[in-house]
Amino acid sequence: MTAGPRAQSFDVAAAQYAVNRPSYPSALFDCVEEFAGCRLTGARVADVGAGTGIASVLLRERGADVIAVEPGEAMAGALHQALPGVPIVRGDGNALPLAEASCDLITYAQSWQWIDPGRSVPEAMRVLRAGGALAIWWNTTAFDVPWLREQHQRIAHHCGVKPRSAVRPSDSDAIRLAGLTGLRVTRRQLRWSRTVSLDMHLANIGSRSAFLVLEEADRHAFLVDERERLGKSFPGGEVEETYVVDLLVALRA
Repeated sequence: MTAGPRAQSFDVAAAQYAVNRPSYPSALFDCVEEFAGCRLTGARVADVGAGTGIASVLLRERGADVIAVEPGEAMAGALHQALPGVPIVRGDGNALPLAEASCDLITYAQSWQWIDPGRSVPEAMRVLRAGGALAIWWNTTAFDVPWLREQHQRIAHHCGVKPRSAVRPSDSDAIRLAGLTGLRVTRRQLRWSRTVSLDMHLANIGSRSAFLVLEEADRHAFLVDERERLGKSFPGGEVEETYVVDLLVALRA
């Protein structure tokens, strides 16, 4: 994807990413089918920035014929272990290594922020067949949950990044920010949650790019403090992570 260190950071934590990152609810793929106007069963799908294959696995389970596009060597290796039958092409969305009009659907799960929409949107339109669709989505933090909002503020402060606004963008702003202006786009936000051990929750945090570019001592210090803090709030050793999946589906004419 982009050449920045955060975009390249995931390869050093591929195994941690594969085991601890959240998946996606089945309702997400129902919405993709609805908005794209086609069933995933039998559809030719390019999963771009596929990472360790979290979305690719679910697309395959829905019957899609998946090809994965992933720039990172270690991430691609983990994906191959999870889905040995899925072809993997090393590359990124700015210059898709795929033939013109070869796909019914192109998906970006958690990876659209690492590309240049000015290049990747035309590339997606080139690779999509007539009537095909580009679907991008993210698991975003449910900031109406107080402890998650407070944790996000601590993470942003520790990593030296700007915290995200608790106010979600309107549909028109979300489309503009994603670089999809001028396309026929549908948006849906889906709330879901998972209950995980405190160890998994902290490992999930540690697999984020803002942490992966820090020195090991800085990562360790935050996670030690966070374990102590959350241990007091959740003495049973489990936390409920609540997400809102933000989905945008753009149709090719």
